[in-house]
Amino acid sequence: MWVLLELVRIILLFGFLGSMLEVLCKLIYEFIGINIADKQWIVFLSIYILLFVLYRNRWQFSGWYKGKGREKLPKNVTNVLVLGACLLLILMPFF
Repeated sequence: MWVLLELVRIILLFGFLGSMLEVLCKLIYEFIGINIADKQWIVFLSIYILLFVLYRNRWQFSGWYKGKGREKLPKNVTNVLVLGACLLLILMPFF
């Protein structure tokens, strides 16, 4: 039962926050004057990488699931994923 509640929580968090951040990035890029219609997948990928890191390092410890496998990502992996996602967002106009 708790696993299902946690899955619903993950879907809602990623769906709501992912869509809000994607709209925010679109507005920022449009304000700058960059059309991202054909490169939207890069923004999508970078946002969901950031949300994944946030979930694994923070949100999973405040949820309903208390079973095995709850551990933070290693610092190296966290740094590489965050840096990669930020680089994707910054360098996206040049792709």
